[in-house]
Amino acid sequence: RMERNQSLQQIFDPAEQTSLANERIPLLNERQCAAFDAVINSIQNVDSKLFFLNGPAGTGKTFLYNTITHHLRGQGKIVLCVASSGIASQLLLEGRTAHSQFKIPLDINEDSVCPVTAHSTLGQLLRSADCIIWDEIPMQHRFCQEAVDRTLRDLRKCNKPMGGITTVDGGDFQQILPVIPKGGRAEIVEACVQFSSLWDETTVLHLTENKRLEGGTAEEREFAEWLLKVGRGQNNDSSGLLQLPESMKCGNQIEDL
Repeated sequence: RMERNQSLQQIFDPAEQTSLANERIPLLNERQCAAFDAVINSIQNVDSKLFFLNGPAGTGKTFLYNTITHHLRGQGKIVLCVASSGIASQLLLEGRTAHSQFKIPLDINEDSVCPVTAHSTLGQLLRSADCIIWDEIPMQHRFCQEAVDRTLRDLRKCNKPMGGITTVDGGDFQQILPVIPKGGRAEIVEACVQFSSLWDETTVLHLTENKRLEGGTAEEREFAEWLLKVGRGQNNDSSGLLQLPESMKCGNQIEDL
């Protein structure tokens, strides 16, 4: 892992990365293009912005993450791609879990920092990073992001959010929120990144077009819309029961075998 961190900025062929980016950029839709431009401009102008890429499943968040990554690595910049879980991290280019990449403590609290020294291999990598992409961050306790923020400010001697590194967080707040053992609704909501002081510094970018449904059937589109309404709490009847879409209702009785 130390060797991987040390050589991360050297293992990519800039020409190949640029070519891959140029193949993907024309495929971005309008909202993806706007998000792409916002992130790239922040890095080029050293604006050190925090972004949150908000969108339901299928709206092309991962495609956009990887397009940004190819583009920046084509310019020789260092992009760290992390996610809250191992499965999600595998969809990112050279992705890792946030806990693995940043050494986030497992027993975390509001004052935690990551055990990374400035002269360690990882410390030097974090001091040199140009962009962080952090997918599925709504699943993680806000203390995790705050610990990384605190650590980066110290390592980089910069009091800007995330130590001045342009950061693209992403996810969908209608999916899984942080798991708080024996915690009630209030404790779960308070653990969300939206309740972090960093959220006030964050620009939210919205993706709405479901790319997975291009060419899909009417039933698939109906089901996708139904899922969105479930997330908004709009698919319950007067008694509070969940209403199924027409495509999931079965009017045929099961025949006796």
